[in-house]
Amino acid sequence: MPFTMKMNKTPYFILAVILLALNSITAQSEALTSSPYSLYGLGVINQSSIGFTNGLGYTGIGIGTDTQINNLNAANYGLIPANSFYYDVGIRGGYNTYSSSTDNESKTTLNFADLAVAFRITEGLGMGITMVPYTDVGYTLVGLETNIEGSTETFESNVSGLGGLSDLKLNIGYAVTDILRFGLSTSFLFGNIEEQEYFVISSSALSTSEETNYSGFRVGLGMQFDITDKITMGSTMQLPSSLKGNLTRTVVKYLDGSEITVEDDESDTVDDFDMPLEVGIGFSARVMESLTLSADYKKNYWSKTGQEENLGKYEDQDIVSFGAEYVNNPTSFKYADRIRYRAGFNYDNGYLAVNGIKVDSYNITAGIGLPIGQGLRSLMNLSYSYGAKGQIENILVKENYHLLTLNLSFADLWFQKRLIN
Repeated sequence: MPFTMKMNKTPYFILAVILLALNSITAQSEALTSSPYSLYGLGVINQSSIGFTNGLGYTGIGIGTDTQINNLNAANYGLIPANSFYYDVGIRGGYNTYSSSTDNESKTTLNFADLAVAFRITEGLGMGITMVPYTDVGYTLVGLETNIEGSTETFESNVSGLGGLSDLKLNIGYAVTDILRFGLSTSFLFGNIEEQEYFVISSSALSTSEETNYSGFRVGLGMQFDITDKITMGSTMQLPSSLKGNLTRTVVKYLDGSEITVEDDESDTVDDFDMPLEVGIGFSARVMESLTLSADYKKNYWSKTGQEENLGKYEDQDIVSFGAEYVNNPTSFKYADRIRYRAGFNYDNGYLAVNGIKVDSYNITAGIGLPIGQGLRSLMNLSYSYGAKGQIENILVKENYHLLTLNLSFADLWFQKRLIN
């Protein structure tokens, strides 16, 4: 009987959504965060990933799945089935509250969270392209008083920052055997950080605007090994690298109602920002047919970079996370049986020490995966995270945050043979 090659038209619609979302990200003018800790370095490092892992305490190094995108270990791309094409588009919204010894405030944010596609190249070889925010910057400091050197006078300034870096990553995974997989990832980190400062001295004022652009490549490795048909271990490594920076500065002086441009778009190079060696190990175990447990440990060697901030220095970072997922029966005809319930916990002891005290944080996560259609692999993944960072003592700020992430994770079959009657 004759046949033709048929490709599902659904991917074209999803790709259009991804292109529109990508355009929104590049044109983003709102801060992805409002954390005062984004003042340091490249900003607040984003822990959230793609799809289902956000509800599992951000675990995934040792999770082997052939039904969804796992961006936390490139080796997992070796499990993508034949003729499969995966997509993931995510948005996230946050509500943050901040407490210091003198003040309290809150802020909300809403933005795109991720874009991802993944597909199989040939038997045992899969590839994926993802884009996620790597760091977020969004802070405002009002009424800062500084002494004028050599006098008793002071001046007041307001400082604000906006921007962050994106991580555009190419992942390749290869299954050497049915139980052993290796992965390679290449990241292109890029973005800019804008900082504006406004000074008031007596009857005059001074405004400075600085935009720093960073870019650079990073290489990562991954491995997954199925110890048994129910237990998988994985490991990852991100190699050290340096991001190149370029600074553009504009200075404007205001005197007696007149505006005087002191500097205009003066370009200069800035010190490279060194990224540390990062290593991780993870496990997952299906303890019952319906329950899967996962755990990850990551260590980032920031102290080896030798970088310092005005108020602190970088120290080695440890991140421990746990997750659990329950699904009654993923192949059931009953919709309720195919719903996935997730929970997790994540603790990060921090990489920045202020006055000798590290800024640590924790997250408690919960999530649900709602099937889309009758298939096993298309899901609407909804996750919630409550977390806290820092403390009120020692000039620090206590930050509490609620984060809600929505991911539309689609799966399609491409180039299938369809019989014609």
